[in-house]
Amino acid sequence: MMNLSPVTIEGHTFLAISVALPKTNLLVVTSDKGYIMCGALDVGLLNEKLSDRGIIAGRAVGVKTIDQLLDAPLESVTIEAENRGILPGTVGRDALLKML
Repeated sequence: MMNLSPVTIEGHTFLAISVALPKTNLLVVTSDKGYIMCGALDVGLLNEKLSDRGIIAGRAVGVKTIDQLLDAPLESVTIEAENRGILPGTVGRDALLKML
Protein backbone atom coordinates (compact mmCIF):
# COMPACT_ATOMS: atom_id res chain seq x y z
CA MET A 1 0.00 0.00 0.00
CA MET A 2 1.14 3.55 -0.71
CA ASN A 3 0.22 6.63 1.31
CA LEU A 4 0.67 10.28 0.29
CA SER A 5 0.05 13.00 2.84
CA PRO A 6 1.02 16.62 3.47
CA VAL A 7 3.41 17.44 6.31
CA THR A 8 3.59 21.00 7.61
CA ILE A 9 6.79 22.31 9.20
CA GLU A 10 6.88 25.93 10.36
CA GLY A 11 4.08 26.83 7.94
CA HIS A 12 5.68 25.11 4.93
CA THR A 13 4.03 22.09 3.35
CA PHE A 14 5.99 19.05 2.23
CA LEU A 15 4.81 15.77 0.72
CA ALA A 16 5.26 12.58 2.75
CA ILE A 17 5.26 9.31 0.86
CA SER A 18 5.28 5.89 2.45
CA VAL A 19 5.22 2.61 0.58
CA ALA A 20 4.61 -0.64 2.44
CA LEU A 21 6.87 -3.27 0.91
CA PRO A 22 7.39 -6.87 2.02
CA LYS A 23 9.24 -6.72 5.37
CA THR A 24 10.07 -3.00 5.07
CA ASN A 25 8.68 0.47 4.46
CA LEU A 26 9.98 3.00 1.95
CA LEU A 27 9.76 6.51 3.45
CA VAL A 28 10.29 9.86 1.72
CA VAL A 29 9.49 13.48 2.58
CA THR A 30 10.04 15.86 -0.31
CA SER A 31 10.09 19.55 -1.12
CA ASP A 32 10.28 21.14 -4.56
CA LYS A 33 14.09 21.13 -4.35
CA GLY A 34 15.12 18.04 -2.41
CA TYR A 35 14.13 15.22 -0.11
CA ILE A 36 14.96 13.10 2.89
CA MET A 37 14.54 9.36 2.79
CA CYS A 38 14.93 6.19 4.81
CA GLY A 39 17.97 3.92 4.62
CA ALA A 40 17.02 2.71 1.13
CA LEU A 41 18.53 5.91 -0.33
CA ASP A 42 21.90 5.33 -1.99
CA VAL A 43 23.72 8.62 -1.31
CA GLY A 44 26.91 7.25 -2.86
CA LEU A 45 25.12 6.64 -6.16
CA LEU A 46 23.69 10.16 -6.14
CA ASN A 47 27.11 11.69 -5.40
CA GLU A 48 29.11 9.55 -7.81
CA LYS A 49 27.05 8.39 -10.78
CA LEU A 50 24.38 11.11 -10.75
CA SER A 51 26.44 14.06 -9.53
CA ASP A 52 25.63 16.07 -12.66
CA ARG A 53 21.99 16.22 -11.49
CA GLY A 54 22.84 18.17 -8.32
CA ILE A 55 20.38 16.21 -6.18
CA ILE A 56 19.71 17.62 -2.69
CA ALA A 57 18.97 14.65 -0.44
CA GLY A 58 19.61 13.11 2.94
CA ARG A 59 19.36 9.61 4.38
CA ALA A 60 18.21 8.55 7.86
CA VAL A 61 18.65 4.95 8.97
CA GLY A 62 16.58 2.90 11.39
CA VAL A 63 13.35 4.82 10.82
CA LYS A 64 10.02 3.06 10.46
CA THR A 65 7.55 5.96 10.21
CA ILE A 66 7.38 9.42 8.65
CA ASP A 67 7.47 11.00 12.12
CA GLN A 68 10.67 9.10 12.92
CA LEU A 69 12.17 10.24 9.60
CA LEU A 70 11.37 13.86 10.43
CA ASP A 71 12.93 13.57 13.90
CA ALA A 72 15.98 11.49 13.01
CA PRO A 73 19.47 12.85 12.43
CA LEU A 74 20.58 12.28 8.85
CA GLU A 75 23.26 9.62 8.57
CA SER A 76 24.51 10.79 5.17
CA VAL A 77 23.75 13.58 2.71
CA THR A 78 24.58 14.45 -0.87
CA ILE A 79 27.23 16.98 -1.84
CA GLU A 80 24.50 19.40 -2.96
CA ALA A 81 22.82 19.06 0.44
CA GLU A 82 26.14 19.90 2.13
CA ASN A 83 26.38 22.98 -0.09
CA ARG A 84 23.08 24.13 1.48
CA GLY A 85 24.35 23.59 5.02
CA ILE A 86 22.69 20.20 5.49
CA LEU A 87 25.30 18.01 7.15
CA PRO A 88 25.25 14.49 8.59
CA GLY A 89 23.57 14.81 11.96
CA THR A 90 21.08 17.44 10.80
CA VAL A 91 17.57 16.48 11.93
CA GLY A 92 15.23 15.61 9.06
CA ARG A 93 12.76 18.45 9.58
CA ASP A 94 15.60 21.00 9.80
CA ALA A 95 17.09 19.64 6.58
CA LEU A 96 13.76 20.04 4.80
CA LEU A 97 13.56 23.70 5.84
CA LYS A 98 16.99 24.25 4.30
CA MET A 99 15.66 22.78 1.04
CA LEU A 100 13.14 25.59 0.52
